[in-house]
Amino acid sequence: MPLQATKRGSARTALRGEYDVLICGASFGGLAVARELAGSGARTLIVDRYEVGERATSACGIPTDWMYALGLERALQQTFGEILLHTQYGSVRWRLPWTFSTFDYRGMCSLLRAQSPDAAFETATVTGRTGEVVHTDRGDLRAELIVDALGWRRMLGTRATVQPPNARLSRGLEVHPHGRGTEMEIWVKRSYVPAGYGWSFPADDELRVGVGSYDPHYHVKDPTVRLAQDTGVDTVRYQGNWIPHKIRPATEGGVFFVGDSAGHCLPTSAEGIRTALYFGLACGRELRAVVEGRRRRRDALRRYHLFSAAHAWKFDLLLNVQQAYPRVPAPALHRIIQGMARQPVMDQVWNWYMGIAPPEFARASRVADQRPPVAVAA
Repeated sequence: MPLQATKRGSARTALRGEYDVLICGASFGGLAVARELAGSGARTLIVDRYEVGERATSACGIPTDWMYALGLERALQQTFGEILLHTQYGSVRWRLPWTFSTFDYRGMCSLLRAQSPDAAFETATVTGRTGEVVHTDRGDLRAELIVDALGWRRMLGTRATVQPPNARLSRGLEVHPHGRGTEMEIWVKRSYVPAGYGWSFPADDELRVGVGSYDPHYHVKDPTVRLAQDTGVDTVRYQGNWIPHKIRPATEGGVFFVGDSAGHCLPTSAEGIRTALYFGLACGRELRAVVEGRRRRRDALRRYHLFSAAHAWKFDLLLNVQQAYPRVPAPALHRIIQGMARQPVMDQVWNWYMGIAPPEFARASRVADQRPPVAVAA
């Protein structure tokens, strides 16, 4: 696991200043925003409670094409063209029309951070906001353009945060034992979790084995331990997180929200890394247009809001699938999974799924698109 490099004690000196862009959160969404501002001349500051790449919160998997589209392939660990699904009635192999890869969290964050060399970074805990002033435990920071990429708590919103288990969140927990594997596996057995699934993602000399529940009231430690025991791995190096499963407005109170803070995590699959990058790039391109004098802030807020909102129906469709899943009888669920294994069906479903946040978007110019945001939505 990553070593801690966060400033502590006497190193946490007073932090104040005014910036063009203030990005709160230094994981995938925030770093993608900063990437799009590189070379724009913007005075950009990224702040996070932890050092870049210090605290992973997911199984770290993504469609492989996204890693190459962003020039992050050096962080790749293992690549898979198939998913092996286990149900109560047997196992089914899905052959994907594209590949999925696990990656090293610290390595990927470091590579992405290197793509915004002119942005400053400081470790600080964000505690709130008053207008264009963001409050941290090290002092107040002011910026005209503020990004909240801090996660599901939506720290810089204007409304009170709804805490779990009452919030629209799923919950996940995994262990990281040493070991090797060749299969990306998913368990859709209700003996582990009534509404959710288990997984095993190999990543070079490590396995990431865990359980996710769509019901935030359902505790997942015992199921995670049972899945680890059933697959013969050690229950060591736990890692867990809350996962948003409802898309939210991407702007509020003059702030841009990216990643989990905007609910940019796909329901059913709980895939949030690709979408955090995708919407982070879109946000960064709008901010760049403002910094370069090609757009007013209010227009950038409107365009980014519309861009995110244009994808809402796809998120909502997947949420409907997520909500229907627990009500499907186990024998019918197995037959559905078998039916989806037919290659024409597999290709159509998974290409649609990739199209929600396609890698081609990452290959586009960093200069903000001049067309209406809806026109560039996948």
